[in-house]
Amino acid sequence: MKTKKWPFIYVGVITVITYIPILLTVVYSFNASRISSIWEGFSLKWYAELFHDRDIWEALRNSLILAVLSCLGAVVIGTMGALGMYRKKSRLNDAVAYLSMLPIMIPEIILGMVFLSVFSLMGLPFGMVTLVIAHTTFCIPYVYSTVKARLVGMDKSLEEAALDLGACGWRVFFDVTLPLIAPAIWSGAMLSFAMSFDDVVISIFLTGPTVNTLPVKIYTKLKTGVTPEINALATLMLGVTILLLAGAALVGRGKRKK
Repeated sequence: MKTKKWPFIYVGVITVITYIPILLTVVYSFNASRISSIWEGFSLKWYAELFHDRDIWEALRNSLILAVLSCLGAVVIGTMGALGMYRKKSRLNDAVAYLSMLPIMIPEIILGMVFLSVFSLMGLPFGMVTLVIAHTTFCIPYVYSTVKARLVGMDKSLEEAALDLGACGWRVFFDVTLPLIAPAIWSGAMLSFAMSFDDVVISIFLTGPTVNTLPVKIYTKLKTGVTPEINALATLMLGVTILLLAGAALVGRGKRKK
């Protein structure tokens, strides 16, 4: 009987360690005191100050532009790669699939250093262009893996039937294949957007003097200590990330039901 309690104890300990700090960040974002460790009552003034901070809004705009561009690039390349690997059977398929997942398996600090060296050798100025290239690279596996999983479970006879009825290859793709893999594309796109929007390690290596992203802005502010504005900003980012991941999960669930 006692052994049956250990899994619940384990889950409870992991939950406390993981989520209590996040919960405290959210709670203290509504603290009236400037000192986070002292509670002086409920207040929304830090959110009001946050919305009047022009630097924060500029960093948010850069992060949104970066996440959208990286997401679009990852969707195009990841979907094309999954379709190509699905249609062309080769002995190297497994090796190529493994290599395509490397960007999310390599530690971000190493990936950032690699991109830093490559872009320096290429003479590319650090800024939005280098950030988009790097973020697109590590976002591609999220789209590739979800689309590939969808293609594996797709009925090939649907495409064959369309070809037998006289449809050309492009018509088959847009009328048959694309609607079937659309939920997987949306799921991978939302995951890519969330990962790009939250990235800080790679962005620190590749950002330029005129471009600042929101996660990097938070990191620089933390050097002077945790302030209520940072708690409020972290709470808003947490809410956006949860919504994106929840949307990806719902789309993925709808995909499995179909």
